[in-house]
Amino acid sequence: MTRITVDVNDDWLDAAREVLGTDTKVATINAALHAFAVRRQAREIIAAFDQVEMDFAGSADAWRYGGGRDLDTLPEQAHDAEAA
Repeated sequence: MTRITVDVNDDWLDAAREVLGTDTKVATINAALHAFAVRRQAREIIAAFDQVEMDFAGSADAWRYGGGRDLDTLPEQAHDAEAA
């Protein structure tokens, strides 16, 4: 772990602490850095899936026990959620 000394905007730190539910400055900064790293990983995963053509036609009938979810609109829903 790296130890650094930085000047941090107190208002931003308090806002981040409230959103993240952390108790200390160190925990808040680490949680914020982790959140950004996870976001980047999520974007990379989405980009990888965007390169693969997926066919969900008939997915509602393919599940056991009499039905499942219709996944035909799943790609559009994912992109809509990403844009929001």
